[in-house]
Amino acid sequence: MKLLPDEVIAAWKKRNKIVVLTTVDSAGVPNSIYATCADMYEDGKIVIADNYFDKTKANILNGSVGTVLFITEDNKAYQVKGTLEYHRDGSMFDFMKCWNPEKHPGHAATVLTPNAVYSGAKKLA
Repeated sequence: MKLLPDEVIAAWKKRNKIVVLTTVDSAGVPNSIYATCADMYEDGKIVIADNYFDKTKANILNGSVGTVLFITEDNKAYQVKGTLEYHRDGSMFDFMKCWNPEKHPGHAATVLTPNAVYSGAKKLA
């Protein structure tokens, strides 16, 4: 099942390399990080390598939802909101290891399963 509209999948292919991943802690305090090691799985899930997570990892393991913000080469912004999972093995971990640079540790694969997608204020899904 495809989780993202075609527009967003096409935009992802034209994104600037850096994405912003935001999680929240148990008190609702947000934490945002820049991530350069990210890719989209075939069904539209966004996978981000945990190379140096600290607060982000703790938030995910405590059940945080999250959002990934990315900007295309022509400066159009997209925000994908959803649930987060943390994989230390399995197919998502293997997928991440295929593209994560060897110079980074790749401790785990963080997987965002979309449940809402925006471009600016416009809801796309």
